Amino acid sequence: MGEERTEAWWGRRAWALLSAVRARAPLVQCITNLVSMDIAANALTAAGASPAMLHCIREIPDFTPRCHAVYINVGTLSEDWLPSMRAAASAGRPWVLDPVAAAASQFRMEACLELLALPPAVVRGNASEILALAARSDSSPTFKGVDSSHDSGEVLQAAKALARSSGTVVAVSGAVDFITDGEQVISASNGVAMMQKITATGCAVTALIAAFVGADPSDALAAAACALAIFGLAGEIGMESAKGPASLRMHLIDALYGLDEQTVTSGVKIALLP
Repeated sequence: MGEERTEAWWGRRAWALLSAVRARAPLVQCITNLVSMDIAANALTAAGASPAMLHCIREIPDFTPRCHAVYINVGTLSEDWLPSMRAAASAGRPWVLDPVAAAASQFRMEACLELLALPPAVVRGNASEILALAARSDSSPTFKGVDSSHDSGEVLQAAKALARSSGTVVAVSGAVDFITDGEQVISASNGVAMMQKITATGCAVTALIAAFVGADPSDALAAAACALAIFGLAGEIGMESAKGPASLRMHLIDALYGLDEQTVTSGVKIALLP
């Protein structure tokens, strides 16, 4: 694996990836849900990427091949958008999937599994979503929509199995995020609880993962871990000035924009688990 991935290595890697995003301004096509478009676009822009909220299937053959990465989110899935999602995922660019509420309906589960087969570079979801995908299930007795009813640690084995079977990196969000390629497991421990009170922060961090993958497609595992940690770090900094969810959203975006090398290298909490 080359250089040992110590805490210091992860700090340097996180800063290098954020710097690459700022330097290259990767164009990220976002076919995302109607609720998350605003915060996803703002998070990408604050980080230095260039978002394109484009979902018309007639534009995809011309536009998507020119993108650095594609972000697909099924939160407000419709039959009209699904062909665009398939086409964009098949356009030869690295792409990232957010399987929002995957087990909410048979249609949604089938759509997620179909997209997963294409396959994405990274899948990022909460524990319930990842568990549902791993089980190839169309229902869950404890399903709670976009909120997770399982702890991320509970589904680590399911995430590893899903990563192996689909050939993708799987990121499970929770109090501690776990990222795996089916063999290695990485933890990212940044963030604050109030981020869960802001609608679509999960969607926004998945968009950021796409930007990191677009800036450097060579290591999707590291890209996902570093994006999750950096977004969580921005939340920690934002929380210092926030009075509630609305002001945290504003300060989080400001913090993401203003991150510097010292803050990132000393602040990200990423570890390669034994």
